[in-house]
Amino acid sequence: MSETLFQAAPGRRQLAQMIAGARRIVIFTGAGISTESGVPDFRSPGGVWSRMKPIYFQEFVGDEARRREAWNRVYSGAAGWTGARPNDGHTAVARLITEGRASAVITQNVDNLHQESGVPDDKIIELHGNAHYARCLACGLRHEFSDFRESFLERGEIPTCRACGGLVKSATISFGQAMPEEPMEKAQAATFDCDLFLVLGSSLVVYPAAGFPIMAKRGGAMLAIVNREPTDQDGYADLVLHDEIGSVMREAVGS
Repeated sequence: MSETLFQAAPGRRQLAQMIAGARRIVIFTGAGISTESGVPDFRSPGGVWSRMKPIYFQEFVGDEARRREAWNRVYSGAAGWTGARPNDGHTAVARLITEGRASAVITQNVDNLHQESGVPDDKIIELHGNAHYARCLACGLRHEFSDFRESFLERGEIPTCRACGGLVKSATISFGQAMPEEPMEKAQAATFDCDLFLVLGSSLVVYPAAGFPIMAKRGGAMLAIVNREPTDQDGYADLVLHDEIGSVMREAVGS
């Protein structure tokens, strides 16, 4: 195991060197990259789940009142996942992708900020879905929230699929909902193929997603973690920075 570095300024220089020397970078992002854009995280005081209880998948499917509450949250923006703008961290990630230095962004976030920063859809692997649109639970058809706004807000009609009549839900992965197989498979393939796995703003406590950094390390990749608070995987990393992601990445990437 390589010696882990914690010093801020030397650590920033080391990160820049690691990024410059890598050929296939995979970037793994969590809530911490988006809190700098004002998007709340889930578990901290003042976070999403301290203000509202999660609606479990089984509740959504089996209880009309919970489905109605879920759609009320969509149109009220109560969770705070939409409406923010990308910050310097997102911009630096987009630069690494567009310049061909990073092959993929694996994200636990649902806020769409990587797309808005300029990362192409085919380079983003969303493990927990996306809060900017909906999908039919039966046939998988994508629906835009604007499709249902009038019928729900003015007539109280809970959305159903225009193609098959099935239940329609925000395209986020809820508690109790199975992880999507295709993104997990893509994330695993990208992880095994990288030579630098860069974690930005994840506490690395939510599995199976949190297993990817260790998978990368065991596959021979370098592992760097940038997060304001310590993680349980800091001891495995070649570099750890407990610092602000936006300024660290702006300096490391040169954006």
